[in-house]
Formats: sequence, C-alpha cells, structure tokens
Amino acid sequence: MHIIEFAKLSTIGLITGILNGLFGSGGGTIVVPALNLIMKTEVHKCHATAIAVILPLTIASSLVYAFHGITDWPLTIKVGMGSVVGGYIGASLLNRINSSMLKKIFGIFMIAAAIRMWFN
Repeated sequence: MHIIEFAKLSTIGLITGILNGLFGSGGGTIVVPALNLIMKTEVHKCHATAIAVILPLTIASSLVYAFHGITDWPLTIKVGMGSVVGGYIGASLLNRINSSMLKKIFGIFMIAAAIRMWFN
C-alpha cells in the first residue's frame, strides 16, 4: 500500500471514529461515500467494509459510554437482538441489489435521515 493511500484511509477512519463517538453514526454515513468517491472502491465493497469497520469502532465507543455510565443495557440488549437478525437479512440482500440501485437507495436513506434530524 502506498503512503498516500494509507494516509487517505487512516484519515477516513479517524473522521469516522470521531463522528461515531460523537453522534453514534459514521460507519455508513462516512465510510461508504468516502471509499466510493475518494478511494474509487466498488459500492458493494464499500457497504461491506463499512459494516466490518463498525465492530471495532463500536467497541471503542461503547467502552467509553459504559465507563461514563450512560449506556442503557436492557435497551441495548433488546435493540441488539433485532439488529442481529436485521443485519443478517440486510447483508443477504446486499448481493441481490445492483450498484446503481444500491447507491440510489443509500442516497434516499441519507436524505431522509438528514431531513428527520433537521426537523427534530
């Protein structure tokens, strides 16, 4: 890996980590577009990579939140169980959607999330 590529990927990771720790998002919202636009990675690989990046990112952020006593463990367990099933279904569907449609669906999701956040 070239030093420039390593620097770009490390910067994407750093920004993703900061935003995840601060807002609880970043895996998909930052990694997917950054890998696709900056690193020219195929969109399916961007989504799969974003999901894989979330695990260590989430562990690090969760440890800080737990240390400060702001994690609601019963709520986390309930939502987590549904998330595991949903993650399996979503990952299975990823390979069935072509790149163009995947980009459109992701874009619509991002716009809807932005509108929801703006008006809440």
